[in-house]
Amino acid sequence: MDVSKTKTSFYRRLYVAWLIDSGAATSVPALMEATGMPRRTAQDTLSALVELDIDCQFAQGQGERNNAGQYLIRDWGPIDKRWIAGNLQQIKTTLGYP
Repeated sequence: MDVSKTKTSFYRRLYVAWLIDSGAATSVPALMEATGMPRRTAQDTLSALVELDIDCQFAQGQGERNNAGQYLIRDWGPIDKRWIAGNLQQIKTTLGYP
């Protein structure tokens, strides 16, 4: 089944936001491990969350240096995270993620 780039991009953003919000993957390396996506794709996807009005911010770890810390979803905007949870398998299958 061919899936449009628009749909895969949308699903990728939803899935990344869900991984962060659920605590399953809150850093770029953790997102790469959870999804198999390259670093640049993970970084671009994080940057693109704002286009869906998802407020994702990096929180520097207390006493940490450089970029040590984690991403947090502060506000889901118009997105219903319950829908993502209920359709998680479909999203992962569409994206080809484990």
